[in-house]
Formats: sequence, C-alpha cells, structure tokens
Amino acid sequence: MAIGVEEIPEEYMEMGDKEVEIRIWEAKERLGPSLLILGHHYQRDSVIKFADQRGDSLKLSQFAASSRTAEYIVFCGVHFMAESADILSRPDQKVILPSMKAGCSLADMVTLEDLEGCWEDLRSLGIEVVPISYINSSAEVKAFCGREGGAVCTSSNAAAVIKWAMEMGKKVLFVPDEHLGRNTGYSLGIGLSEMVTWDPREPLGGLEPQEIARAKLILWKGFCSVHMKFSVEDIIKVRERFPGIKVIVHPECRHEVFRMADEHGSTERIARRVKEGPPGSSFAIGTEINLVKRLADENKDKIVLSLSERAALCPSMYRIDPPHLLWVLDNLLEGRVVNRVMVPEDVAEWARVGLKKMLDIQGG
Repeated sequence: MAIGVEEIPEEYMEMGDKEVEIRIWEAKERLGPSLLILGHHYQRDSVIKFADQRGDSLKLSQFAASSRTAEYIVFCGVHFMAESADILSRPDQKVILPSMKAGCSLADMVTLEDLEGCWEDLRSLGIEVVPISYINSSAEVKAFCGREGGAVCTSSNAAAVIKWAMEMGKKVLFVPDEHLGRNTGYSLGIGLSEMVTWDPREPLGGLEPQEIARAKLILWKGFCSVHMKFSVEDIIKVRERFPGIKVIVHPECRHEVFRMADEHGSTERIARRVKEGPPGSSFAIGTEINLVKRLADENKDKIVLSLSERAALCPSMYRIDPPHLLWVLDNLLEGRVVNRVMVPEDVAEWARVGLKKMLDIQGG
C-alpha cells in the first residue's frame, strides 16, 4: 500500500544535473542520521552514489531494520523491495519510494487472486503443496505463503528453502519466476520431467491432472525481462572472442543459459566472485547492466563485461532518478512524507512469518 502519493513537480525534471546533485548532498547533510538512503545493485550510478548502503533487496531491508537512528528510509529500488523494508523495519520508521512507477514486471506476474485460484484448483485434485514465494513478489503473495505453511526465498537461498519444503513429503509450488525455480530444482537433482509450469491464464494452469500428480515441483509461469535477454548464442560468441573467460549468470536466466554458463549466483555472489578473482582474470556477466558496469569500474585489473551485446537494463529500476530523489528529500525537509510505502499489518504479519521461516532455514 502507498500513502501520500504525489507526482513530481515539473520544475525538478527541468533542473540541471549539477544543481540536483548539490541539493541532494545538502539535504542529506541537513537530515543527518534520521535519513537512510538504500540503493539496489541495479540502480544507476547517478543515484547509487548517494546511497548509505547498497546491495540486494533482502540485504538492504535487513540493514534498514538494524538502523537505530533512521526515521526515514528512502529505498532506491522497486516497489516490492520497499514493501519488504517496511515489513522488516520498526513501526516508527517510514519507508519511501522516490517514484511509485518503479514496479517490477516479474512481481506483477503473480497476483494474490491468481495464486488463490491455483491453490483451490490443486486442493480440488487432492494435491497438497508447500508454497514458496521468491522475494520478487508482492507483500500479499509473501503473506499467503507464510499463512499456508510456506516460506519466502531469495536467489541465494532458494535451494535451501526448496529442499526444506520437499522434506515435508509434499509437492512444491514455486512463484513467480519459473526459471529460478527450474534451475534451482535441477541443481537439487529434480529431473526436468518432474517439473511442470502453471500458467495462471489457462484452466488448471494448462496442465492435465496426471501431469500435476507426477510432478515434484510446480513452477509459476513468470520471468524477469532483464535476464531473459541472455542466450546460448551470447555465451558462444563471448567465448570465441575471449578464450578462457568465465561466464557467470543469474539463476533467473533460461535453463539452457544456466547450464552452459561456468557459474551462477545472486547479485551478491556475482559481485563477490568478481572482486575475489585474481588480477588479469576475465568475466562475462549475465545480469543487469548497471551492476556489470559498476563491477568493471571497480575492478580495473580484470576484464568485466556484459554477457550480451544488447543492454540488459531494468526499465522499472530506471524510473528512480536524481530529480525524484531530491524531490522526496525536499519534502522531508519541509516535514512532509510523500510516496510512503506502508504494508497493512494483517498482511505484514503473515509476510514476516514467511520471511522468518526463510531466515530460520538459511541459519540452519
């Protein structure tokens, strides 16, 4: 839920870049420790430089919750990330998203209504499943999983969470990224024939009852538009150009790309792998271009390039820009909060259950 939503005045979009930058630094100084700016790895450099902490969505939300002084948390990411920060933060903290147009097409591919319909269809067949929601989903979807005995997961701990779910002796329903689910299941030894894809636009997900009965893992038909841009042809080309280069891809990529790559991992793991690489090593990275460019800039003793020649840019993340950041900070200086993201407590309570289960599994 968003409250105090307003459109940015045109005057901010007409300002020069230098004026915007100077005013953001001044606003940060005036707001002091009451302000915490979080920047996701996929954010553009002109925004990330103002971040007090950068990382993936869960790391940032946990960082916000651990802050003792921050009253205002400005999340330079997308909507579901700001929701997670609000769910995990203290009641006295206010989470702000600079632009409410910064959504996530992947998260939008599973709605609570469609998920409940799938749940009822499976129950009508007498099939019991454990629901697992990727963190790239709405608070309502996370809450559903928490309420129905499931959990939330990230790309880095998806294997541990799916393994935990399967140990219950039930099938696993994984939403909303089918590729992360398939790649993780494959890594756990689940055969491709033991996984089916549920299409919420089709009756019974477009599946036959016997297909569902045979499956161990039911995957929601959803995808990340950024990671769908990488192909097997991209890997072949980069290996021809740079013999011996390490190809590392995000597990949201297509299965054939995942299997052909040398390594795979979350944004945090990709960044760590590049930083720990010896001088002179080379990497072709299959993930969002802003992170790849930043890794190249910060690791000039190595070759770091995008796996694809096509720019894999997250258009939703790009809706956050310096003028929007300045605008929300100016409002804070005037004692006003705009674009606050606030999850209703009945939803937040069950979403926290799903998130806590994930952390318990990860810790175990």
